[in-house]
Amino acid sequence: MTNISERSVDLSNARARLGRVGAWLGVLGSFTAERERDAVAHVERLGYSTLWVTESSKEAFAHASLALAASSTLTVATGIANVWAREPETAVSGANTLAEAYDGRFVLGLGIGHAKFVERYNKPLQTMRSYLDRMHETVVSAPVAVDPVPWLIAALGPKMLELAGARAEGSHPYFVPVEHTARARETLGSAPLLAPEVAVVLDATPSSARATARRYMELYLQLPNYTNNLRTLGFTDDDLGDGGSDRLVDAVIPWGSVDQISARIAEHFEAGADHVCIQPLDYTENAGLDALAELAPALMS
Repeated sequence: MTNISERSVDLSNARARLGRVGAWLGVLGSFTAERERDAVAHVERLGYSTLWVTESSKEAFAHASLALAASSTLTVATGIANVWAREPETAVSGANTLAEAYDGRFVLGLGIGHAKFVERYNKPLQTMRSYLDRMHETVVSAPVAVDPVPWLIAALGPKMLELAGARAEGSHPYFVPVEHTARARETLGSAPLLAPEVAVVLDATPSSARATARRYMELYLQLPNYTNNLRTLGFTDDDLGDGGSDRLVDAVIPWGSVDQISARIAEHFEAGADHVCIQPLDYTENAGLDALAELAPALMS
């Protein structure tokens, strides 16, 4: 038996597993299994080190298993597995099963979700702390991977970030500008992992690029977790209304040419990110895969 409280994650190895740039593809949840397998193989061929999968349409661990089975070198991370969806002990067991079966290529991203979608949502910080405590108390009887599974928390505010650094291996923030990456690194300190998601629009025409960005932002600007976080970074109600001001759109969602987007991603690394997972916004049938291909040479250099 393995006592999870005794786990020791090699953060250098975890950084190497994540790599510098990953792909965050929420659209995979709407794909058939066959189409998703093809997409995963395509992402792997492009050279992205990590693929982030969601729980928005497919159960997180089954979804990750599908992606892991369709690849041979990709690290697969959940962005995120919702803590309300399963008991902590189940999360530990599922994560360890995937990591042991697929040569340590799994990273567990956990998040508290949003009150709009969770009927019993309450006391997010206290809930996450209790959840992590129970994870650490879990005893596993099944085989485990040689390298323990890294846990990353979808943290925005300072207290959740502190918890992510103290009780997990770091944080996976979502829907944040580079100013948040700098603040997160300062709060976490130098050791924990920091892997923000950054949505991008490969379009150099301001009007159409911002229209694509606003289509994506529409949902997130209805969620207090995100809007409250943006207010702490200096954005106002005027910025948050009507689909987001140009200032807000431009801060949160890099758009433009390959070179322009690459430069904006570099800002997150300069601000302290270890890994950036890009989410290309594309509402055509290509679903962002063409953008990933076009961006890959610049982002991998």
